[in-house]
Amino acid sequence: MSTRTLHIIKQGGLRESEAFSHEKLHSSVQAACLSVRTPEGEAETIASRVVDAVLKWSEHKASVTSDDLRRIATRGLEIFHPEAAYLYQQHNSVI
Repeated sequence: MSTRTLHIIKQGGLRESEAFSHEKLHSSVQAACLSVRTPEGEAETIASRVVDAVLKWSEHKASVTSDDLRRIATRGLEIFHPEAAYLYQQHNSVI
């Protein structure tokens, strides 16, 4: 298996890009699930599946935007937990 670094372009290039963090994505998806009272074990499983889907989507990309990453993670999360997906997608929105 080859190692590669996926770079995340933050806020349309206004902030410095950073390397993709499997752990950071996993934690944020898991937190969205837990916020809507998903049992801990189920939230862990869902987060792992969403991260796997994002990794598969990005396997031939050198960089993606943070918006792309959120969109693809939300799409994956919608399959397993639509309520958590909505919360995850709206996380940075001001209501």
